[in-house]
Amino acid sequence: MSTLTRIERARSVAPWGYNRWLIPPAALAVHLSIGQVYATSVYKNSLVEHFGTSQTQIGVVFSIAIVMLGLSAALGGTWVERNGPRKAMLTSAIFWGSGFLVGALGIATEQLWLLYLGYGVIGGIGLGIGYISPVSTLIKWFPDRPGLATGLAIMGFGGGALIATPVSGGLMAFYDPSYDATVAGSVASGGALVGLFVTLGLGYLAVMMFGVLLVRVPPQGWRPAGFDPEQQRKSAMVTTGHVSANNALRTPQFWLLWIVLFTNVTAGIGILEHASPMIQDFFRDGGTSTVAAAAAGGFVGLLSMFNMAGRFVWSSTSDVIGRKPTYMMYLGVGALLYIMLATIGGTSVALFVLMACVILSFYGGGFATVPAYLRDMFGTFQVGAIHGRLLTAWSAAGIAGPLIINSFLDAQGEPGTLTQDAYQAPLFTMVGLLVVGFVANMLVRPVAERFHEPAGPVEAGGNGASERSEGAAGADAPQQTHDVAFGGHRVWLTVAWILVTVLLGYGVVHITSAALPLFTG
Repeated sequence: MSTLTRIERARSVAPWGYNRWLIPPAALAVHLSIGQVYATSVYKNSLVEHFGTSQTQIGVVFSIAIVMLGLSAALGGTWVERNGPRKAMLTSAIFWGSGFLVGALGIATEQLWLLYLGYGVIGGIGLGIGYISPVSTLIKWFPDRPGLATGLAIMGFGGGALIATPVSGGLMAFYDPSYDATVAGSVASGGALVGLFVTLGLGYLAVMMFGVLLVRVPPQGWRPAGFDPEQQRKSAMVTTGHVSANNALRTPQFWLLWIVLFTNVTAGIGILEHASPMIQDFFRDGGTSTVAAAAAGGFVGLLSMFNMAGRFVWSSTSDVIGRKPTYMMYLGVGALLYIMLATIGGTSVALFVLMACVILSFYGGGFATVPAYLRDMFGTFQVGAIHGRLLTAWSAAGIAGPLIINSFLDAQGEPGTLTQDAYQAPLFTMVGLLVVGFVANMLVRPVAERFHEPAGPVEAGGNGASERSEGAAGADAPQQTHDVAFGGHRVWLTVAWILVTVLLGYGVVHITSAALPLFTG
């Protein structure tokens, strides 16, 4: 059997008894890899020096990658659903790894357009396909805890930068001994950048292939032990039908959730993009900040850690309290925290850090909770494709957030001279956006039945069994509905979770040590 045949959806259906806890580390292997996109600032100055160009021109590389993420997720969502997670994750791995290699060629030949093409366009396609590829699969394996499952995977996207930041600095120092990541203004040589990109490309390809090896789709009719679909039917906010991706675009629920995601992400980016200068400006005394640049860098890392943790903690919480109340917290409590940040944030470094970290946990939680919210609204039929289309809100927020903040701050004065007062207008603008999102979330109601697919087995792109077939399977083969494959898969289970735990642990330890000066001076 050829490799291409093995990755076809029909050939990647799990055997009965396959341990579903192998799926989250498979998803994490992909998301921890593509989450590197948030760590591009580590080598940005080195690229500027190497190409002899401006920060803006190098920044375009990141912008292209994010735009391609949104476009490939939106346009490729249906293809991902139809072909299954193994082919999608393999495609993502090839594009993401190749993007680094083409980028390395551009650095070696000093052709900036090759860096745009490689990391930006090719890598960006890998980003989008990789981001959505595990989502619908996780939801099908964890119908009882969809928030926890998607939170585990999407947590990896937030955690990718925690790993990539110290690893990238270490690799550049390895390839260029004169480079010192702890010294401001130190830049790596072109050869070191080539070595960095080649190593990251091959390394991420290997890690992502580990995920491809593990991921499977559940057999038709499978359900976890003890799971009763009838319990879901008792919630008015959880649909018992299925909605196609095309029909979802015709519902007001999709566009309300688009507004919800857009406002939550825009507000989060408002802090994330200006985190380091912001904390220094809030605590400026006589023109000099009382927060050192190194400590400000630790603050940025701390925000990344809460961004990651929020994706798991709040998304898991949504399984208990519901998706709509969870977004009421993100948007309502988030608005209050922004008001407090604008008014009393400068009274204490610890208070400022605490409020900002909670806000960023809501930012991350919003990304992780939305796939489960979509499952509740539209069913599992084409939830991955619907998720891909909804991520256009992320692309729009990625433009709106920095534009809002930068426009206000540019009018206030030069960087390095601003104070807390300069941030009040943009922060209160974010409050207004969050209120709009809060109202949109309150207007969300169950999807009308006229948008549902006809009753019967649903196999849009091979995506899931109907409720009837699940019930039949539970009656005819109850012994097959248990997660009992610990014997045959115990080694893989252990190796998989050790791998992702070590990777995440490495990043957390590094960030924690960097953030200690904020509280110890």
